[in-house]
Amino acid sequence: MSGAVVGYARTSTADQQAGLDAQIAELRGAGCTRIFSEQVSGADTARPELQAALDWVRAGDVFVVTKPERLARNVIDLLGIVERLRAKGVTVRILAMHLDTGNPTSNLILTILAGVGSWEREIMLERQRAGIAKAKAEGKYRGRAPTARAKTPEVLRLKAEGQTVAQIAESVGVSRASVYRALAEAT
Repeated sequence: MSGAVVGYARTSTADQQAGLDAQIAELRGAGCTRIFSEQVSGADTARPELQAALDWVRAGDVFVVTKPERLARNVIDLLGIVERLRAKGVTVRILAMHLDTGNPTSNLILTILAGVGSWEREIMLERQRAGIAKAKAEGKYRGRAPTARAKTPEVLRLKAEGQTVAQIAESVGVSRASVYRALAEAT
């Protein structure tokens, strides 16, 4: 007995309704009888419809997405989701890549993608570190701007008006520790 064919569609923002509608149409064309969809950024960890879809599928079902980036934030995330579904006995189909985890070749391709994704991330971080080191050596890198220190004049003014540290922190929008630091550095 074969299981359900379940689809998942996602766009990042509400103004991408046409893209969401196109994904849903493509999923219906692929035979999906149940489709979960949402408009939320892929970087957002709270994707309630994805979670609902992952909870809903059962052994023997096929989970379908149009493209990998609709399902996951990155290759590592994709592999985690695929493994979670595989553990439940669910096959994953990615239409744009013609991948179906029901066959060994698709599993090999996904594993290679994971390796390449991990390698790309390491290379990017290495380049970033080299760029920061170069900028520091040239005196161009200053790091993150000290936002609380920029508010020292306002902190001093409010203290002179008789406000407490807690009141100053609330008005200026910094922590109490930042207020104490500003006061200490000013004396």
